Amino acid sequence: QVQLVESAGGLVQPGGSLTLSCAASGRTFTSLAMAWFRQATGNEREFVAAISWGGGNTNSAHSVKGRFTISRDNAKNTAYLQMNSLKPEDTAVYYCAATAHYSGSSNIRDYTYWGQGTQVTVSS
Repeated sequence: QVQLVESAGGLVQPGGSLTLSCAASGRTFTSLAMAWFRQATGNEREFVAAISWGGGNTNSAHSVKGRFTISRDNAKNTAYLQMNSLKPEDTAVYYCAATAHYSGSSNIRDYTYWGQGTQVTVSS
């Protein structure tokens, strides 16, 4: 069984930066494509960014393009989400997700494994 454990989020001022990490266990990490989703209060969970098994291909939502970067370190079994120029509208619970069947997908239904979520609040 795959387990995904996200790092703690936190409170960040507008314009600030924060990096989330997601440590995976239970399966060979390179067999998993990884992604980040987020869910703001009252909203549906939405796609943020995805990365292929080897890390060579990435995909991100238009709302975060140019500000957020997804990456992975296969030697550490860890995926990352570097978030820069944060805005109040980025406030949400951020979820790490993984799939063994799709690479770079933005479709929430393609992801089998999920982390517990971590709160990111952008506010002054």
